[in-house]
Amino acid sequence: MGAGFFVFIIIVANVFVSYKGLTNNRFFENYEFEVDRILVDRQYFRLVTSGFLHIGWLHLGFNMFSLFIFSGVVGMGLGTLNFLIIYFASLIGGGLLSLLIHRDHGNYSSVGASGAVSGVMFASVALYPQMGIGMFPLPLSIPSWLYALLYVGFSIYGIRSKKNNIGHDAHLGGAMVGMALALVMHPASFAENYWAILLIMVPTIAFMFIIITRPQLLLVDNLFFKTQKDFYSVDHEWNARRADQQQEVDRILDKISRSGMRSLSRKEKQILKDYSRKV
Repeated sequence: MGAGFFVFIIIVANVFVSYKGLTNNRFFENYEFEVDRILVDRQYFRLVTSGFLHIGWLHLGFNMFSLFIFSGVVGMGLGTLNFLIIYFASLIGGGLLSLLIHRDHGNYSSVGASGAVSGVMFASVALYPQMGIGMFPLPLSIPSWLYALLYVGFSIYGIRSKKNNIGHDAHLGGAMVGMALALVMHPASFAENYWAILLIMVPTIAFMFIIITRPQLLLVDNLFFKTQKDFYSVDHEWNARRADQQQEVDRILDKISRSGMRSLSRKEKQILKDYSRKV
């Protein structure tokens, strides 16, 4: 089976999961990327599941269209298996970068397949930097290396402006993973296209280094880069949740002492059962 078959399966999975998330808030919250859920609750599956959720149909459509356009190039150039490796490695790599950058932002969350799609996109750029990218609906195209450079700039702007919960930092992480894997799988590409690859990778890696070592630069909440003050650490979140849980358990135990077990609701019994299991 060719890469096209797996691209179809990936697109169908994204549409189904995104539809479920857009129509069911609890489902969305259970599978989105959220720092405290991953680091505190160890729900590592969110690194993958968040890549199949989207904040809206436009977000989903753009990602799936981009995947459809660039996947064929990567599939033909590197093969089906390598395409799948790049897709999922970029998805996880983008999530890990977000986790590293936002390690002290317990309430940070994001969704989207953009990390994986960026990996596929930048893998194609590493292979064919002069490939033309159409600027719909304008009757013109630009070389893929320039498109990639503009994409990096947009992602940096998205990180700094923090307009929504799209994982803009995962874009950069996924892009670098995809480009690096393409070069490992096809080393001759670097010798042929080193100028375009370095032009894209050097500023991207430099920005990633700065933002990892100085994450306070991310603390913004609008287009004018107003400093945020409402982030809190994972430790703070864990302690707060632990205190809230203990307070709720104490309330239930007090209710039992006054009115007996039969007075508990089904939810209260479940809370007590979950707490006793953890202890």
